[in-house]
Amino acid sequence: MTKDLFAFSGEQLIKNNAPLADRLRPKTLDEFVGQDHILAQGRLLRRSIVADKVGNLLLYGPPGVGKTTLARIIALNTLSHFSVVNAALAGIKDLRAEIESAIDRLNKYGKRTILFIDEVHRFNTAQQDALLPWVENGTLTLIGATTENPYFEVNKALVSRSRLFRLNSLNSKALHQLVQRALNDKERGYGLKLINLASEAEDHLVDVCNGDARVLLNALELAVESTIANQDSSISIDLKIAEDSIQERAVLYDKKGDAHFDTISAFIKSLRGSDPDAALFWLARMLEAGENPRFIFRRMLIAAGEDIGLADPNAIVIVESCAAAFDRIGLPEGIYPLAQATLYLASTEKSNSVKAIFKAVQKVKDSQKQNVPSHLKDANRDQEAFGDGMGYRYPHSFSKNWVPQQYLPDACLNEIFWEPTEHGWEGQRLSLLNERRSQQLASLLEVEQQNPLTITSGKVDTDLEKWLSRQVLQEGERLKNLMTKLWSGITWKKNHRVLVLAPSSLLWSLKPLREVSEGGVMLAVSKDNHPRLLAELEVLAPMERPVLIDSKVESIKKLEDNLKFEVIGGRIPWKVFSETNFSELWPILTEKCAAHTELSLIISNPCSGPALSLKESLEFYSNKKNTDFSLLSDLICKEEKWLNKQDHKKKFILQLENLGWNISVEEWTEFVYQKVDSTIIRRWLNQGSEYREIILKNCEEEELIRLKKLFKILDGTTIKQKLIHTKLIAKNNN
Repeated sequence: MTKDLFAFSGEQLIKNNAPLADRLRPKTLDEFVGQDHILAQGRLLRRSIVADKVGNLLLYGPPGVGKTTLARIIALNTLSHFSVVNAALAGIKDLRAEIESAIDRLNKYGKRTILFIDEVHRFNTAQQDALLPWVENGTLTLIGATTENPYFEVNKALVSRSRLFRLNSLNSKALHQLVQRALNDKERGYGLKLINLASEAEDHLVDVCNGDARVLLNALELAVESTIANQDSSISIDLKIAEDSIQERAVLYDKKGDAHFDTISAFIKSLRGSDPDAALFWLARMLEAGENPRFIFRRMLIAAGEDIGLADPNAIVIVESCAAAFDRIGLPEGIYPLAQATLYLASTEKSNSVKAIFKAVQKVKDSQKQNVPSHLKDANRDQEAFGDGMGYRYPHSFSKNWVPQQYLPDACLNEIFWEPTEHGWEGQRLSLLNERRSQQLASLLEVEQQNPLTITSGKVDTDLEKWLSRQVLQEGERLKNLMTKLWSGITWKKNHRVLVLAPSSLLWSLKPLREVSEGGVMLAVSKDNHPRLLAELEVLAPMERPVLIDSKVESIKKLEDNLKFEVIGGRIPWKVFSETNFSELWPILTEKCAAHTELSLIISNPCSGPALSLKESLEFYSNKKNTDFSLLSDLICKEEKWLNKQDHKKKFILQLENLGWNISVEEWTEFVYQKVDSTIIRRWLNQGSEYREIILKNCEEEELIRLKKLFKILDGTTIKQKLIHTKLIAKNNN
């Protein structure tokens, strides 16, 4: 069904009184307005049209943006025969006729055929399939125009054989350009008439036409043709006439002025304030004013991230889906996905916790050192040379696919950027996050006080703190197992009151905090550990934080008389356990126990010190013939006397039994592994070290120098130490 529409000249169109929109159709690419993204100078489609090398095309876009006009321009610029079919009117019979004509034309005259199918999406599957072989073998070059997404509405085989070009709704600049062309063109427009179009009337027509050139020009034509001329033959078109011509009332709304920003601000604040009625009102006001719906969706996507965020991660998915649906169906039906997205955002949980990114950005700007920790570096390139990736702990190798380890740079340790609310999705995960953060922070701070390799006096230096962080990161799973062992066997009740003894970090109180939500947890903390625990508490919500009290006997005595503990527990470092004031504490604690209080203590006692570990490692790593062990033998004897004071445990157990506790004892051993470097050697041997004060107090300087040399032999290697853990499980019979 070949038509001769494209054969009409401009003079014929005017003579036939064609509508203004049809008269003003561009005849050349230079006259075409808009769509610069595909038709600007140098673009592929423009080059193809000029060179008459247009292949199979699918032009996709809303009505009135130039799809048919672009086809006319191609028709005027090609030497091929150009046929037009409207899919709304044509059937299989018409297609067969076009195909037969194209075959005949190609065989007799060697002339190619371009078949333009308007509204190609209206063809059913059988009709589209009928085209496929002839498009495939080149008999026909297909140009299809559609307002529907071709990926959904057009045969996939046709889509795959065609180039898809999307035409967008015309922007205000292009639409104003069309209005001025219509008013000034003397041959096809109103250039021969004196027309005074008020600026607010022009703005209203442009705003309300929704990017559709045909709607705009039809409204302008109606305004001009229906307005009575003035005495001087001029035609004045004001806002009232423009409103009547396009059948939409102008809303007080300047897209570049205060009304624009005030209205979108009111809309967003209504969403944030969870007022669906107000949000719908401001949405309606914007739509009535001709606001671009894509702008509204863009702002809703921002709101879904900024104001809803992780309280409802599905919010941004809903808005994106509604925006995609709008693009597919357009207005007026597109008002449904607009309203759906608006109501969802207004009704769902709110959180702005994702703004944590700005804290992180500021920290990046402020931090001088942002080096990637060695164990997080890429191990594939230079592991052998620099040790990159060494020490990384693969989370999937651990229970629940998680393990505490350092991920932030050293300069940012203990930083907390994201502070989730208690609402929605993130609220459901808040408890787990806080628990993991506590373990993460604690694993960086946990000091193995019972271990001679980490015993020190006074304030530790920065290098030592970093060494401790590295050490405990490697031992996180061991500490986790000790925590599990500590609290196993306790019969928990929600209203229990728990006292945790001598915790070096919040790590040891996590289990009680989970179990006694209606009771309470107290931590008896030493003066040295108090600042650390205080800082760690910041990761917990205020209502979930345990109470810190001083671990001194005098402080325990001052607790209220009616305060009784149902559970007492803790992992007691050997240094704390061996001090006399610890045994002085228990008569007071026994008085603070409720009926049948449960007790769980783990006392970790090292069996070997640095000298023994050094000797065993030297025997493994070095040549025994060239190593003098005489110095180490004497030190090992001193270490054994120092560490193996078993009478402390026996006296303590007897003391508890005399106070009315029924005790059972469990013991087990394990090895801990430590990497030797210059920092740890300084900690053992330099002035101020407790190990040096106790074990090396009578050593000559020459012996210390020899000892340092022996340790340096092991620089970069790993040594091991044996620990004995004693768990005391008891119930108060009083």
